[in-house]
Amino acid sequence: MVFTQSEIRAMRCCVCLFHSTFLCTQSKMAAGEGGGRAPCLGFSTPGPLGNVQPSNSAHSSAASNDGSADGTGGAPGAAGHSNPQPGPDGGAGAGVAVGTQPSAQNSSPQSAAEGATNAARAAGRMSTAATNMTATTTPNASTAAAAAAGTPSSLPSAPASAAVLVYREPVYNWQATKSTVKERFAFLFNNEVLSDVHFLVGKGMGVQRIPAHRFVLAVGSAVFDAMFNGGMATTSTEIELPDVEPAAFLALLKFLYSDEVQIGPETVMTTLYTAKKYAVPALEAHCVEFLKKNLRADNAFMLLTQARLFDEPQLASLCLESIDKNTADALAAEGFTDVDLDTLVAVLERDTLGVREVRLFGAAVRWAEAETQRQQLQPTPENKRRVLGKALSLIRFPLMTIEEFAAGMSSSLQRCLLIPAQSGILTDREVVSLFLHFTVNPKPRVEFIDRPRCCLRGKECSITRFGQVESRWGYSGTSDRIRFSVNQRIFVVGFGLYGSIHGPTDYQVNIQIIHTDSNTVLGQNDTGFSCDGSANTFRVMFKEPVEILPNVNYTACATLKGPDSHYGTKGMRKVTHESPATGTKTCFTFCYAAGNNNGTSVEDGQLPEVIFYT
Repeated sequence: MVFTQSEIRAMRCCVCLFHSTFLCTQSKMAAGEGGGRAPCLGFSTPGPLGNVQPSNSAHSSAASNDGSADGTGGAPGAAGHSNPQPGPDGGAGAGVAVGTQPSAQNSSPQSAAEGATNAARAAGRMSTAATNMTATTTPNASTAAAAAAGTPSSLPSAPASAAVLVYREPVYNWQATKSTVKERFAFLFNNEVLSDVHFLVGKGMGVQRIPAHRFVLAVGSAVFDAMFNGGMATTSTEIELPDVEPAAFLALLKFLYSDEVQIGPETVMTTLYTAKKYAVPALEAHCVEFLKKNLRADNAFMLLTQARLFDEPQLASLCLESIDKNTADALAAEGFTDVDLDTLVAVLERDTLGVREVRLFGAAVRWAEAETQRQQLQPTPENKRRVLGKALSLIRFPLMTIEEFAAGMSSSLQRCLLIPAQSGILTDREVVSLFLHFTVNPKPRVEFIDRPRCCLRGKECSITRFGQVESRWGYSGTSDRIRFSVNQRIFVVGFGLYGSIHGPTDYQVNIQIIHTDSNTVLGQNDTGFSCDGSANTFRVMFKEPVEILPNVNYTACATLKGPDSHYGTKGMRKVTHESPATGTKTCFTFCYAAGNNNGTSVEDGQLPEVIFYT
């Protein structure tokens, strides 16, 4: 494009004026003077690629005489430099044509006004050649030219105005400001500079268009490598990702470009999903570590669901341990009712939950109510039983007391009283069977698990107090008893008892632990066991662990109904158990329990084995 000499002289005047005005305005702004004028532009010298150098100047728009911008082209000059540098096409930098030096007549008021008019005309012509620029308006060009020539401001101004354009191109020579490869790649993150692919991430109104660089993505992810360089590589420059959240995708790109991890409570799960989808295990590990650090009882069920979904066994194990330790709090958490059925089943199968069985039933009913709503079913007892499926059979109703089963419980965990026997979720046959289990001997078999849950962790321990086994110990309804004490705090979970000398037999038994001084029953279970006729001991467990404090006297009791059994002899007054893992020694001291006793003593009798946790 060719300009006349008058147009070139006018543009030089404008550039010089803008430069001086910019310096003046900077000092005024520092002094707090605004004067109602929009800030002036500072220009940067264009480089050999046509990109402007970094500039910290503020860009603004000033209206022309009629309040509208007059063009989209621009004539940036050199700020702080006497000569504009040529652009790549050999022309003047940033669209300013290079001409002859102005003559003396250019300084007259008349020529200045004429030049301003020509400058406005030139700016309009240049607008068709401008690319990647944003239009910002400046003060009226004719007035500025007149002021630069020393003409009073009262002189009539030219009717046209000039629009100054600012490059949105990448900053020239940005590479020189980054001293490491990491800094240079970090600069390219979410940046149009050198980008060769765009991702449309999200769906609906939340879609974001994110620029990226195929090389960087392929280096960091095998999935991206296959996408861009594999046998069926895409050639599209825009790729839609409707199943990925924009924030999570940006977190993935941030990690690939700079190794920086940007995750938070709101984005960690979607970031974990994205990292797994694009096979970035290092980011996966950071997400899992973040979840571990933020694992609490009130989010354990939610994280357990996600850990199972994303196949993170280590995280799932930690969630289950947290639920074991804080079962009541975990069940009361708001997110509990949102878990899937498989997760609920996985929890109810555990033997280490630290909560009464009636509370587990109440929590299961709450979950069933929420699930019927999700399936758009009426919350009837039949539908609740239907959605619970296998989970109902994992509630260990035989571990409840008859009061809990028949009368329910009052707890902050439930919104109302929950009575298992009257809930309608159990069938009439199941209710009758359980009532018989609670009240009669021999106890009928029930369809529900009667194995006690033990909320204790670690290895189960046991001690045997007899050195030899003999035959024929009879029963007449009187309890076999033995007093004992220990040297450290333990939890007794059951006893080992001798069985029949007449072959396979079933026994009915009531076991108890009594605080000797106060005669308080600390734990008991009215149950039964089957024996095979051997001289082995057979386990009979409490419904819950019984805490035993050091140096306190307790009485172990067992009342058996059945045929004659084996019994132990050569009893020991003191028995010590040493933990193979820690070397900790637990010392039991036994002595005779006076009173109504079937004959058991330190030397011989029943109750040969104590099963406990330290």
